[in-house]
Order: sequence, then C-alpha cells, then structure tokens
Amino acid sequence: MVLGEILTQPTPTERAAQLPGDEVVSPADVVMDRAFTLAVAPEVVWPWIVQLGKGRAGWYFPALVERLVPLSRRGLREIDARHQGLATGDVVPDWGGRDATFTVIGLEPGRHLLYASTRGRTRLTWILQLSPAGVTATRMHLRLRLAPVQHQLVAERLGGLFDQLTVMGLAAGLRERVRAAGDTARA
Repeated sequence: MVLGEILTQPTPTERAAQLPGDEVVSPADVVMDRAFTLAVAPEVVWPWIVQLGKGRAGWYFPALVERLVPLSRRGLREIDARHQGLATGDVVPDWGGRDATFTVIGLEPGRHLLYASTRGRTRLTWILQLSPAGVTATRMHLRLRLAPVQHQLVAERLGGLFDQLTVMGLAAGLRERVRAAGDTARA
C-alpha cells in the first residue's frame, strides 16, 4: 500500500459541498474534512462503517498498528450481525472520555452515517459519507464540525493532526478488511 493513498485529501469540490448535518453545528468554528477511496462498492463498505465504535466493532487500524494495541481494544476483522442494526437515536460510546458518546442523528444505509455529540460546551457533528467512485469503488468523505471552540488554532493544528492520523489508520485498516472480505468472497 502506498502512503499517498492513505493521505488522500478531499478535493476542493468535496470541501465546498454541503453535507447532511452541516446545519446542526452552524456556524462551525472548526471544520475538518478528510477523504479517501476504497476499491470496493459502497454496499461492501457500509457494513464495516455501521459497526464502528467503542463497545461495537472498535476502530479499524492496520494489522501492523493493531499489534501494539491490547487485544481487548482491537477492531473486529469481520462483519458482526449484532452491530448491523444501528438506528437514528442510538447512542454509541466514544473513546473521547469516560462519559463521551455519539448519538446517531442521521442514517441512510449505504450513503451516510451522521453523529452528534456535546463535549463540555462544544457541540459537534461527525459524518461518514460514502459515494460511488467509478463502477466498483467508494469515495469516503468524513467531516467533523465543532462550535464553540475556545482555542481554535490549537483545535485546528493539534486536533487536526490527531484527526488526520486516526483517519489514516481507519483508511488503512478498512482497506485491509474490505480486501480480505473480497478475497474470502471470491474463494
């Protein structure tokens, strides 16, 4: 895998696009957009996305990184039917603190998953949007919107770096998983 594939940034058109949930935190003090492409159709990616989360399938990192993570915190490497029934209003625990959670406020199977949360005074939304990219690929666009943010520069720089690294891990881990699932389906 080429590192450049993992570091794919959203296009100017993607950055400018209105996404579901943008109106929930508006105006936003900080907006973080990330994007990457997977070589499988959106319907193959969706079951992996819908099961993400603490107490669910975990967070996807590549195998090389997961070797450094305790077994109990590693992401699943298969689709688990128990985690496929996510619905609007469901609350998913987050790693952002003991009481941190995300609430599903929008969900269109195969298209997008929209979360909202409040951390202290800061409200946020996080969307994972899937779009077809050609005949058999998926463009995944993630957008995090936050407001109010007291220290915008710190959030943009330090928070942005953390967000970039976690999304790079997600992209690489998800690529491994969908590739392995495709190999199993062809066997």
